[in-house]
Amino acid sequence: MTFVKVCDLAELEEDTPKRVEIEGTPVSVVRTEGEVFAIHDICSHANVSLSEGEVEDCQIECWLHGSSFDLRTGKPSGLPATRPVPVYPVKIEGDGEAAAVLVSLSQES
Repeated sequence: MTFVKVCDLAELEEDTPKRVEIEGTPVSVVRTEGEVFAIHDICSHANVSLSEGEVEDCQIECWLHGSSFDLRTGKPSGLPATRPVPVYPVKIEGDGEAAAVLVSLSQES
């Protein structure tokens, strides 16, 4: 599995998604509840960026129609979305806020 550095941990504000691109794939990276998650940045219901939505209770909400997706699994927890979005493995290398956030495009099972 190949991991790519997407940012430093210090660049991630709590509960504020950060959009990055890995090999042309849009990814939303989120720091919440003491963890860092990476989820595909395009809503499965409408072709809009999830990183423009809000994060609460380990969920990211699509700003357009209000569907929420679990950051751990990508599964939707509210209509109108019915299909999950991919989630990606994350590794943190280093210590403290200077640590690097690495993401792999290989999907977690």
